Amino acid sequence: MLYSTLTHPNILRALAAAGHGSQILIADGNYPLATQTPSTAERVYLNLAPGLVSVTDILKALVSAVPLEAAIVMHPDTGIEPTIFAEFHSLLPHIVLEETERFNFYRLASKGDVTLAIASGEQRLYANILLTIGVVTPSPTESAIPANR
Repeated sequence: MLYSTLTHPNILRALAAAGHGSQILIADGNYPLATQTPSTAERVYLNLAPGLVSVTDILKALVSAVPLEAAIVMHPDTGIEPTIFAEFHSLLPHIVLEETERFNFYRLASKGDVTLAIASGEQRLYANILLTIGVVTPSPTESAIPANR
């Protein structure tokens, strides 16, 4: 039985194979997932219909399942912050969103560190987010267990 709210088998498999420093892309409905992600990444298509499934729904599930240490978002040339960024801040309160322009975001999302790329049906523009997996810190009791038991 799983403790997290995340139950998608392909996503869970990709997360189990990932480690500290691996990256996860959650892409909006406009993102060119087939051409702007590495061929080695597990690609999961959750773009059921326009608006379904949203980037924030996917992010909520991921936050329940994996530690995250960094996030990069694509910012528009206008300099106006997309409204979805407020939701990202709310879901990732311990992470400062690093902003980058569109073509640099594509370059970063195409690197081999991206182990999981998830397509959403998100219709809001600039709703793409590139997450970096962090580490699970051991509890004080786990840290005290001798390595040579």
